[in-house]
Order: sequence, then structure tokens, then C-alpha cells
Amino acid sequence: MDSAPARHTGQGGTGPAGGSAAFAPAPAAEARRAVTAIHPPRGPRAVRARPAVRPQRVRRRGGTAPLVAADALAAAVTVAALSGPRLPLLAALPAAAALTALHARAGLYRPRLAPSALLELPALLGRATVLWCGAGAVLAAAAPGNGLDRGLDWGTLLGAVCLQVVLVCAGRGLVHQLRRRSALRRPVSALVVGPGDGAGAVAAALHGRPEYGLRPVGIVGADAPADGEGGPLPVLATHEDVRRAVIQNSVRDAVFTRPPEADERTASLVRLFHDHGCRLWLADPAGTAKVTGMRVAQPADQLWGYAVQPLLPRPARLLERSAKRVIDSSLAAVALLAAAPVMGLCALAVRLSDGPGVIFRQERVGLYGRPFTLLKFRTLSADAHESATRWTVAGDRRMSPIGSFLRKSSLDELPQLWNVVRGDMSLVGPRPERPFFVAKFSSVHPGYEARHRMPVGITGLAQINGLRGDTSIEDRARFDNHYIDTWSLWQDLWILARTAASFFRFRLGGS
Repeated sequence: MDSAPARHTGQGGTGPAGGSAAFAPAPAAEARRAVTAIHPPRGPRAVRARPAVRPQRVRRRGGTAPLVAADALAAAVTVAALSGPRLPLLAALPAAAALTALHARAGLYRPRLAPSALLELPALLGRATVLWCGAGAVLAAAAPGNGLDRGLDWGTLLGAVCLQVVLVCAGRGLVHQLRRRSALRRPVSALVVGPGDGAGAVAAALHGRPEYGLRPVGIVGADAPADGEGGPLPVLATHEDVRRAVIQNSVRDAVFTRPPEADERTASLVRLFHDHGCRLWLADPAGTAKVTGMRVAQPADQLWGYAVQPLLPRPARLLERSAKRVIDSSLAAVALLAAAPVMGLCALAVRLSDGPGVIFRQERVGLYGRPFTLLKFRTLSADAHESATRWTVAGDRRMSPIGSFLRKSSLDELPQLWNVVRGDMSLVGPRPERPFFVAKFSSVHPGYEARHRMPVGITGLAQINGLRGDTSIEDRARFDNHYIDTWSLWQDLWILARTAASFFRFRLGGS
């Protein structure tokens, strides 16, 4: 097998969970005294694998497009107003593109809870000055024979900067005003993540100030009391509680009251929120930035006096992910052809040693929790049945010498190349597990379910570090999530090279 039950210190299982579609405003003290109302599944269905969710593209009120349009229009209007012999009208398009690029570089398109065009004024003025000084230099360099006669004089440059700043401020102010009105009419559901009174204070601030557009529907914190007296907001104490609350309440924002990397559990919640398409914020009710000297992003943003800034995910890298799929299918097809003689010999050996039924099929959990049928060469006798709830068959008396050889050499996994060609698996990724054990390990190890953010693989970072057979689940989940968080095509090639070097070595246990 590829994973094994590990000794752990966490608590297994899931407790009562919470979540209702809407909650009434409450002060901070009451927000922490809430009980939960979402209950995990019971009975036979409780042991089934919990499907992960395909990452969603978050639908926002206009996104960055309105701000980009306002900035581009302001630049174009400025060029049109000052156009003449020295400034052709055709310069409007490159000026608009250059301005939006400068604003994006300055972080002026980042999401904000309390945006203000006047607070952005210093940044807008600086970028406008850079743009028009650069435009003057380009126009002067276009006709070096005439020197500055073809450039822009100082009066024109000053007028361009002032006009553009006024237009940009007006356009962005209009966009911000429209968004505030939309937020009041249609607030989105949000969860507050953090311990102690800080989370309750932030939740109370969101309750009392609907103009921020976030309607808190729960507090995520295991240390908050859940005595069920008086609090309308549920306290979500387990990973399963949070997942169900996100789905049932269509949560689209999560506000953290301390850095997510503070502990492993909070870091796993970041993965969960990201997989459900949530936008993440970091509030600062305890004044951590002031105490530690952290620099708050500019222009500053606030949530009723609490410093707040967005936690931006890394780019999706769609081009590299597509390249990974192309490389997987191509290499797997070539490997199938190259390994055909070896696979033929393995099939013949299994048929002669253990009877008919050369290929063994078993349900495993793949990308986003979707089940698929995994293919392997059969290593048990023909009349033996490999249970979906029995952990390992290493040392099973029903295993023939041929089956033991195939397991120790990993030759029994060669049919999985067809799973890669079909798209069920990748060459490199977390090893797939059976639904029963996925549900079991996910309830014990918060980071285990996050392994399904990428396609499962034939080999992975955990496997080349010796985590095969009866080894620690906690260590394996940590390696798998580290692989996903630091994924690159070069790392895939490196893992494949390490795997190829040891593929035919005998191991003490199979996968």
C-alpha cells in the first residue's frame, strides 16, 4: 500500500458542526457563545470519502474590470484633450495600457474592504507623473534632430498630470461608490477565523457595518466556548464543520484574525477556502502589525478601525498545468509501448502462477475527491478478495512468490500507465487511496484531504523519500502538500528521475 495509519496527536472524528443560511447581528461577546447546527453524516455513508471541490472562479461585484476601465478611460481622455502636433491622438491606447500596468504594479487593483480614491491620491499622482515624464522622453527621443521641440513642454506635462489625476480620482470614486451600494444591497456570506475575543470583535464589526459587504455566518475557532447560550453565530471547531458551512452558506470570504501560517490547522483551512473559491482577508484586532513592526500594505485598508489586507493566492499557472497534462500523457504512452514486453511477461507469470484474472481493479479517490478505477497486476490468488477496508496485504499467505516479486519491485503498478493516459492519474502526484481510508485519515489529519488539490500520481515526493508501505500518514500528507505548494515542472522531472533510478529495486513492502 502507499500509506499507513500513523501515530498522531490529533483528535479523530468530527464533532457537531454548524451553519445556517442567515444569522442576526450580535455583539462580540455573544458571537463567541454560539453552538453549531450542521451535523456530519451518520451511519454507513459516514465512512465514504468526502469529495473535494473543484476550485471555483469567484464571482465578485465587478472585479477589477471597472477600475481598469476607469483608469484606461481617464488616460485616453487626457491624451485626447491635449492632443496636437506634439502629442498624437494615437498615443491614447499605449498611454491607457501603460497606466493600468503602473497601477497594477502598485497594487491599486487589489481587493479592498474600504476603498477610497482620496487615500489612493498619492499613489495615483506618482504614477501619473511617471507616465507623462516617460511619454515626454519618448516623444523627444522620436525626433532627436529637433531636440525638445518635438517633446512636451513643462506646462503641458503639468497639465496632463493634473488632468489625469482628477479624471482617475473621479472615475475610481464613482466605481467605489457603486460597489458600496451593491454591498449594502447584496452582502456575501463570510466566516471569521481566529481564537478568542478577537474573532468575536471582528464578527461584531461586520454585523454592525454592512457597508463592508460581508455578512458573517460563523466563527472558526476551537477554543471558543460552545455552551449554546445566546449566540446566534455558530462556532465551527472541526475541518468538516467548516467545509459544510462553506457549502451550505455559499461562503465567499474568510477573515483571519492572525496570520494563517500560525499553526498547521489554520494553514489547512487556507487550502480549503481556496479550493472553494473564497477570498481571504487578514484583519489585525490584536495590533500585531504595530507590535512586530510589520509594514501594512499601502494604500492602507481597514475594517472599522482594524487594519486589514487581502491574502492573495499565487497565480493559477494554467499554462504549466496544461503542459503537465501533455507531458504526462505523452510519456505514459511512450512508456506503455516500451514496457509492453515486460508487462506481457508479468501478465503471463500471473496467469500461470495464480490463474485467470490478470488485472486487479480497485476504486480509489482522485482529483477533487472523484473516484476512479485503479489498475494493477493481481498479486493475490484468483479466489482471494482484497478488502476495501483492510489496510495492507503485505505478508498475506494468499500472495504467491510471483505476486510478492511484483509488489517488491513495483512492477504490479505498470498498468497504471493506462490510468495516466486516460487522465485518471498523473505520473507524479500524491498516491491515491481507497475511499474508506480517505475518510478515516481526513478526520484525523487536517491536511490529508488537501492532497486532492492536484491529480494523484504513480510516484510522488513522499515515495522517493521512503514513505511507502506501512509508514506515517501524517508525514506523507505533509510531503504531498509540500509538493503541491511548491509544484513545478522541474520538480516533476526530478521526482521521475529519482523514481526511475530505484524502480526495479526490491522493497520490503508493496504499495
